[in-house]
Amino acid sequence: MSADVRPATAADVEAVLTVWAEARRGEARTPDSAQAVERLLERDPGALLVAEADGRVVGAVIAGWDGWRGNIYRLGVLPEYQRRGIAGQLVEAGHERLRGLGARRVTALVGGDEGVAHRLWRALGYRRDEFVHRFVRNL
Repeated sequence: MSADVRPATAADVEAVLTVWAEARRGEARTPDSAQAVERLLERDPGALLVAEADGRVVGAVIAGWDGWRGNIYRLGVLPEYQRRGIAGQLVEAGHERLRGLGARRVTALVGGDEGVAHRLWRALGYRRDEFVHRFVRNL
């Protein structure tokens, strides 16, 4: 199945939150809110990409650029649309965006125990970085 991938708009906020809620795994720690999504749309237009199929938003991903490195995170596809290639379409659209901004390296944030997600990222050409560990702190 092919979906149409495009940058999200303010009209997509609730649909994106629905995708993330339904696709959310136990490893996800950061709470989602309409305010956070709206702030992202204002701060970095084009970073949030959505996939549309059957007249609705069925997937979303953030492809962020910090001026040095690309970061892909919050990849989610509605359960009934998973395993149809939509996640790959979203990631490829993220790659195109990041390449256009000058990125030469991309990091994907993936939960440590999410085996299905690990297989997806490997199938998309990513490898696990055994040398860098992520440290986090809530503010």
